[in-house]
Amino acid sequence: MKSFTTNALPPVFSGPPRTGLEARLAARPDGLPTADHIQVVTTTVPDPAPGQVLVRNLFMSLDPGMLLLMSGGPRLPMPRYEVGQVLYGDAVGEVVASADPSLAEGDLVVHRLGWREYATAGAEAFRRVDADAHPSPSMHLGFGLVAYVGLVEVARLRPGDTVFVSSAAGATGGLAGQIARLMGAARVIGSAGSPEKVAHLTGTLGFDAAFDYHDGPVLDRLRAAAPDGIDVYFDNVGGEQLRAAIEVMNIHGRIAVCGALNRQRAGRPDEGPGDLLAVAAKRLTLRGFTLFDHLDRAPEFGERFRGWLREGSIVYDETVVEGLASAPQALLDLVGGRYTGKTVVRLTPAPAGTSVA
Repeated sequence: MKSFTTNALPPVFSGPPRTGLEARLAARPDGLPTADHIQVVTTTVPDPAPGQVLVRNLFMSLDPGMLLLMSGGPRLPMPRYEVGQVLYGDAVGEVVASADPSLAEGDLVVHRLGWREYATAGAEAFRRVDADAHPSPSMHLGFGLVAYVGLVEVARLRPGDTVFVSSAAGATGGLAGQIARLMGAARVIGSAGSPEKVAHLTGTLGFDAAFDYHDGPVLDRLRAAAPDGIDVYFDNVGGEQLRAAIEVMNIHGRIAVCGALNRQRAGRPDEGPGDLLAVAAKRLTLRGFTLFDHLDRAPEFGERFRGWLREGSIVYDETVVEGLASAPQALLDLVGGRYTGKTVVRLTPAPAGTSVA
């Protein structure tokens, strides 16, 4: 590992130029994109200038919200993707060359310059993380903090609550259901898109009940699973599932709006939340949130999450896709419901003998 003092001159890097793959938005889709809207190309990787570092990405995150960034539809709290430009997203990687004293070669960092095998940028774009915190570096890309914030800060989960989680076999939903149980929920219910996922929720992740939303009206399925109503709804979907939850919510119920998979899958605006008279009559709280407003919760969650992992009381569910060239289709497959848990793309082959979750 190489380090630099504040008085040291930036190093000079020599040797043949590096090349790496990167993914660009080829055209803005009209509705739901296809894999052809993302172009994967080989490009020359620049060496870091003074104040910069060069990172070899190990894993990048695939997230349903990336489809909205391509379409440029509703206003989002982040820049949309621009045609001809490299996409971005969460990634974790290793510093391979540094011209800034704050980061050294070998440091593991997380950042927002995914969708490329190498990232060169100012040192402030990268955050060093503990390489020994998790069994795999990919776990630094998990959505556990999102689930935790949605339950604790937004929905104000209380012991004894009945909790409903939509898209419960996904990256956020699977952890939200498990965290709700660990924090004292009396009953945890999940929805998913296949019988296999339903079995996964109750058999592996410890949900008390689950249903396939294809099996009939969601309202009927939810009422059967929660005969005494629900107190908290962690919403990853919107649409019919949000409308059903409002109908089944108990008085003073709380809804944390995290995602809008229904809209992302359809490629068009949703029909809305449904009967707002019920929201008023039941005195419900419906609150949207993004993680950016709650990053102060990260240390608290990190300590709890690592403890749950050590105790074996939580299952970290992950799907690994191999190679950047596979990422465009994998993103569509993710939104289409093919995967369970957190979906990541491995960008650099693991060393021989290394086991990656």
